[in-house]
Amino acid sequence: MNVLNVQNLTVRYLLGKKLIHAVEKVTILVKENEFLGVVGESGSGKSTLAHAVMRLLPRNAHVLEGTIELLGREITQMNEEELRKLRWKEFSMVFQRSMSALSPVHKIEDQISEALLIHNPQMSSNQIRERLESVLKMVNLPLRVLSCYPHQLSGGMMQRVMIALALVNLPKFIILDEATTALDVVTQGQIIEELKSLIKELSLTGMVISHDLGVVSELCDKIAVMYAGRLVEYGRKDDIIHRPLHPYTKALVASLPDHVEKGGKLYSIPGTLPDLSKPIQGCVFAGRCPLVSDECLETTPPLCDENGRSVACLKVRNEICNLSR
Repeated sequence: MNVLNVQNLTVRYLLGKKLIHAVEKVTILVKENEFLGVVGESGSGKSTLAHAVMRLLPRNAHVLEGTIELLGREITQMNEEELRKLRWKEFSMVFQRSMSALSPVHKIEDQISEALLIHNPQMSSNQIRERLESVLKMVNLPLRVLSCYPHQLSGGMMQRVMIALALVNLPKFIILDEATTALDVVTQGQIIEELKSLIKELSLTGMVISHDLGVVSELCDKIAVMYAGRLVEYGRKDDIIHRPLHPYTKALVASLPDHVEKGGKLYSIPGTLPDLSKPIQGCVFAGRCPLVSDECLETTPPLCDENGRSVACLKVRNEICNLSR
């Protein structure tokens, strides 16, 4: 069963007189009890994709084309009132900046209770308290946190509060947007282990948005690699990590510390992302690709798919699609 089905999603931002091509014809599927990792550099379109799925895009963004079917509902045409009945009940999101996502003038108990009461107004104060205690236990937070303001908590505790807030209504689908970013290594490791336990314990389905391929490999079953708003590779986690096909994916894997020999240097991709306000002819990665040819500069590679493995690269299409050159 497909819980999330995104087809040919195209999103644009209007910045002044410039039209930014943020997401270009992206198609992804997330099945029940499956987690999809979406990886790529800053500016690759990961968070735009996540916010489009949640219908939380800013006012200067619009969906040019495509459909988003979530939990059996096509949500791109829903109005705000319809969406409010679903957000944080049927699907929810953990934002990457917990300090700015939480209200600084309200206690944690009030903020989580509000998310609960909006969708369950019939709940008694005792039922609310029981649910709050339960969800705090899930994320390994002491009950005293409920009486605290966000500034009284550490970064790791605030991130756990955000996870508790996303889980309080027991949604069927959850998006983790850079959920471990800006945390120290020890805290990051703890939260990843806690998330792995929660995903298994609650049979969660969802997406993990991250620039860190290592984090995604810990939490996800499949991985989608995005570059400059395009989907360039998609497949099972083990295939992407151990047998990457696209040159960009290979570069991301090569930059993982675990893949560097002792005493070696971390690989960094030369160059920068292309200007997304200008039309791009040919392959979007051509300007940074070590395998680039004249054909790459002129022809946009199709996303070839075979047995659930997809790649958009003219140089490796024979390997994945058995297409003739």
